[in-house]
Amino acid sequence: MRVSHLHIPTLRQPPKDAEVVSHALLVRAGFIRKAAAGIYSYLPLAVRSLEKVKRIIREELEAAGAQEVLLPLIVPAELWKESARWDEYGPELLRVSDRKGGEFCVGPTHEEAVVDVVRRDVRSYKQLPVNLYQIQNKFRDEIRPRAGLMRGREFIMKDAYSFDADEAGAQVSYKAMFDAYVRIFQRIGLDFRPVEADSGNIGGSLSHEFQVLADSGEDRIVSSDGSDYAANVETVPLAAPTPAAFTAETAAYEVIDTPGTKSIESLCKLMKCSPADTIRAVAFNADGKPLLVMLRGDREVNDVKVKKAAGVAVLEIAEAAWFAKTTKLPVGYLGPIGDLGETRMLVDAEVLAMPAAICGANEKQRHIQGVVPARDLAGAEVMDLRMATDGDPSPDGGGTLRTHRGIEVGHVFYLGTKYSDSMKATFLDEAGKERPFEMGCYGIGVSRILSAAIEQGHDKRGISWPVAIAPYEVCVLSLAKDGEGAEIAQTLYEQLRAQKIETVLDDRDVRPGVKFNDADLVGWPIQLVVGRKATEGQIEVKIRHAGTRSDELLDGLVERVTAAVRTARDGSTVTL
Repeated sequence: MRVSHLHIPTLRQPPKDAEVVSHALLVRAGFIRKAAAGIYSYLPLAVRSLEKVKRIIREELEAAGAQEVLLPLIVPAELWKESARWDEYGPELLRVSDRKGGEFCVGPTHEEAVVDVVRRDVRSYKQLPVNLYQIQNKFRDEIRPRAGLMRGREFIMKDAYSFDADEAGAQVSYKAMFDAYVRIFQRIGLDFRPVEADSGNIGGSLSHEFQVLADSGEDRIVSSDGSDYAANVETVPLAAPTPAAFTAETAAYEVIDTPGTKSIESLCKLMKCSPADTIRAVAFNADGKPLLVMLRGDREVNDVKVKKAAGVAVLEIAEAAWFAKTTKLPVGYLGPIGDLGETRMLVDAEVLAMPAAICGANEKQRHIQGVVPARDLAGAEVMDLRMATDGDPSPDGGGTLRTHRGIEVGHVFYLGTKYSDSMKATFLDEAGKERPFEMGCYGIGVSRILSAAIEQGHDKRGISWPVAIAPYEVCVLSLAKDGEGAEIAQTLYEQLRAQKIETVLDDRDVRPGVKFNDADLVGWPIQLVVGRKATEGQIEVKIRHAGTRSDELLDGLVERVTAAVRTARDGSTVTL
């Protein structure tokens, strides 16, 4: 393809709403254009990269035994009501009605739809296992779409669903898909980690995320410095420290006046202590009821753990006005001691290891000092409620934890019979008995992969694509308008295309600087600059990811470039 014929509307300035590098570069390099908040149009270069991602996914999933289907984007509400997710899913589910008043949703995921297909057609254990997948646009009405394709409302997703006769078979299917995901992300050329994860509103008892390591990632993940353990920070179980010792002679706590200390920071300033010496209270709205969580003042509450511990469907940080009105308690001076009325309280286990602490007195402008939690909170509901952080011991006993940022590009779930039970999806086993399918589901954020690849591969000049998903693999930059130099560029272009190397020829009548800038902005992996030395048999070659330039002999260059590209198509870096 000639660049003069390509639709690549590059921009010199990033969009004003760009929060991360990938968003800015995808817009500037002419890959996407915003249609509405969290909704984008994909331009020709983006489509080429997306199709390459899809091809890799298809090849690996089909090698793992999955078969491609295409389920309806608009799903009847009846199916979602069968699974009980119609009310549980929340406002992210876009609900619509047709002209007859029928209720539907725009599918954010398709467990219900695929279960409906399989329960109609698969009746015997002899037909199992079955693994169906699709690549399709999804819609989730995110309250704050951000970061371009990393957190959009409409996005392209690969979702697969396995059906087995028993748990052992389901675990085999899960492992096959896990391994396929490893191969997919290796072939794309991403630096990633599979980590233990929470199943969220998908459900299930076993789950792994595939996280691309990037400083801009939304997710926090941890890994052990002494073992292979890795997990999303939300799911890391933390051991309960030994409760602090106390005796009958240990002094009793004391209520003191602390005016103007509604925050941990202001309290520590007044008391000349550190946050680790305090107990902080976090107020939640748990299924419409007030809930208080107590943890050490320097710790962060783990909402996922709290939600599971409380056994609620909806958990949100409580608005101060609602909590104060509902409980009649003084927000800003909340603590674990005293009359909390009907407000439920959960205490993080680490609090009991504090030898002494300062906490709110449940009275305005007052705190309590000298609290010994192991003594004064006897009988409280104590459990693991805090977020893991650097230095915590690894749950597997191997070393300590280190935190990283990650972008989730894939997620695999073992669902068990969550959906087959609620939707009465059964088959006949060898004894002729009705049994529910054992299920797994497996998602890949196809469009998000473009953002993740850019977050890992970019510099101040622009994008540096892995060859495997670059829109084109080689760009020939012709600096001569006509004559022998132009002919050499044309010949290189044609010879590379004859070798099935995806090549573009920048034949535009613009200054060389414009061509160089656009080549780096768009991110062509290999750039062949046909300049003044071309007539002497030398071509300047730039390897984009390395930023290296070298003069190479024209003789044999096509063969060397062809070999380098073919090798790098497996996810490795380009070497010439």
